[in-house]
Amino acid sequence: MLTYKESGVDIDEGNRAVDLIKGKIKGTYDGNVVGDLGNFSGLYSLKDFVGMKEPVLLASTDGVGTKLKIAQMMDKHDTVGIDLVAMCVNDLICQGAKPLFFLDYIALGKLVPEHIEKIVGGIADGCKMSGCALIGGETAEMPGMYGEDDYDLAGFSVGIADKEKIVSGNNVKSGDVLVGISSSGVHSNGFSFIRKIFLETYNYKMDLYVEDLGMTVGEALLTPTKIYVKLALDVLAKHDIKAIAHITGGGLIENITRDIPKGLGLDINKNSWEKPPIFKMIEGFNAVDERELHKSFNMGIGLVLIVDKENADDVVNFINNRENDNAAYVDKKYSELLDDKAYIIGEVVDSHEGVELC
Repeated sequence: MLTYKESGVDIDEGNRAVDLIKGKIKGTYDGNVVGDLGNFSGLYSLKDFVGMKEPVLLASTDGVGTKLKIAQMMDKHDTVGIDLVAMCVNDLICQGAKPLFFLDYIALGKLVPEHIEKIVGGIADGCKMSGCALIGGETAEMPGMYGEDDYDLAGFSVGIADKEKIVSGNNVKSGDVLVGISSSGVHSNGFSFIRKIFLETYNYKMDLYVEDLGMTVGEALLTPTKIYVKLALDVLAKHDIKAIAHITGGGLIENITRDIPKGLGLDINKNSWEKPPIFKMIEGFNAVDERELHKSFNMGIGLVLIVDKENADDVVNFINNRENDNAAYVDKKYSELLDDKAYIIGEVVDSHEGVELC
């Protein structure tokens, strides 16, 4: 008789994977999670938020993109889960939302429980770093759709904010200041271009140690995306923030302008912040136009706050003197890269639309 396993789907291995990740998932639970693992849906109580005047739920979904190809090449799967959470929750905080819970979807050609344990372990760490609960997920083994070593990730997060406190950018005006917060590296956007540069153009091996990076090329490219949730919520609690932009695909050129009213533009001082070593390395190739770099990558700034000019120094000082606990969840080699450093990187202007690099 034919069996499901003979078609390439091993239910027993799937069950073993669940056993390996149960503890990691439960480690993200807070007092609002209802029920236990194994329900057909995840349940989350809103009892802690009944005091809001008009609570609004905000949702975000994203993936890790072709950064996964680097992880698969290196057989290193413990950080991409952090990336997945970061790409979703960092979008939520741009409207001032507190992330509540997270769901993941893992699609793969062959289920290896030990790989799932590492991936979900990273997702669980990302949830802890952002203060949200991992309340559900799906692992789909699809032979014929993916190669045996291939997998893809998608995430979905839900947050909450009081409607009157949602950050909208509607009151941004000329003269307002851009406060940029450091990225940890490439984060999780632009990896098709990264692979074009490092693998196809310059033929770098991912296991090559580079002194200026302090690690191998592959390790540098897999540096986890920084999660800004706790930082952003702390800043919002103490300072008036007009707009927040998560610097993802489109870089500094495309993302900040989404936050400002029509008729306004941005002047960005491209030399006003310290770039991570991986971007200094890319600039050193002298192979990509300056504007193209800032349109493709975050170039060292992962989150931008727009504030009144008179408040800018206070916001920068608050961020630079704030303790950051995210490094506790990653390998020591990444600790310094996960530190938060804030810079005044530019201003809002009414002399032009779009972005000028100065």
